[in-house]
Amino acid sequence: MANDVTLRQLRYFAAAARTGRFSMAATDEHVSQSAVTNAVLALEAQLGVRLFDRHPHGVTLTPEGHNFHRRTQDILDSLDDAIREPGFQSYALRGSVRIAASYTVLGYFLPDLLARFRRRYPDVTLDLMDMDRPDIEAAVASGDVELGIALLSNVEKRDRFAHQVLVRSRRQLWTASGHPLLKASAPSLADIARYPYILLEVDEGERSMLGYWRTHGLTPDIALRTRSMEALRGLVAHGFGVTVLSDMVYRPWSLEGRKIEAVPITDAVPPMEAGLLWHPRAAMAKPAAAFRQFMMVACGV
Repeated sequence: MANDVTLRQLRYFAAAARTGRFSMAATDEHVSQSAVTNAVLALEAQLGVRLFDRHPHGVTLTPEGHNFHRRTQDILDSLDDAIREPGFQSYALRGSVRIAASYTVLGYFLPDLLARFRRRYPDVTLDLMDMDRPDIEAAVASGDVELGIALLSNVEKRDRFAHQVLVRSRRQLWTASGHPLLKASAPSLADIARYPYILLEVDEGERSMLGYWRTHGLTPDIALRTRSMEALRGLVAHGFGVTVLSDMVYRPWSLEGRKIEAVPITDAVPPMEAGLLWHPRAAMAKPAAAFRQFMMVACGV
């Protein structure tokens, strides 16, 4: 059965999982929507499981789909590393890199990338520190860390630093299954404002959220503030409120196994940007430069 699975099918499946829409996956892969649909259907037939739940507004991974997506991403990442491998000299690099990163990127963006970097540079030690965004900026400016990884969308006056956006993650509405807002293919912020809102406060969540709400002249009906992502998932999944968060942190299930739906929003909502910060004038040691280059290549920038 495994011999019947092609890399093209895996790429199309991964694109559908990333975008939540077969049409968007087709656009990203420069193929027809039917090519993506047929690839997913073929995979489901070969594996004997359903990989996606289909909805009017898109698709979400099933539990089996999540497991398969994790393994698929490992395969595609390993292939990408092999193709981009500059030569065996990379493995001779030794030293350490001082890196500061914030809550969201540490929990939802960095782990896989750090593991891939360690496989490529086994003799480079990653000295990783957990910091809030203002502390990351101060540490980079003072030279206490060589690289910061943070939500660049929250950084004011980015030109104080050398920086590189690594990922732009769209923000969508999260609701419980069966919520009235799901009747619209793409609800507006005005629609969302009619329901209790669960606010995630980590990584300056309130500041960034209120920014785009105010742009549209609206204010959400905040019912609860929390610093716990799992508490937020549980409350949303049980129908106590809705929220707007990025695809980077989206998971379709609460800890209790209840479904969380993610749907696009009609109004223009800025994506969450995560990326690198470094001192614009400080000399960068080879291990730090290698890590910076690896991150940019791995993220396709």
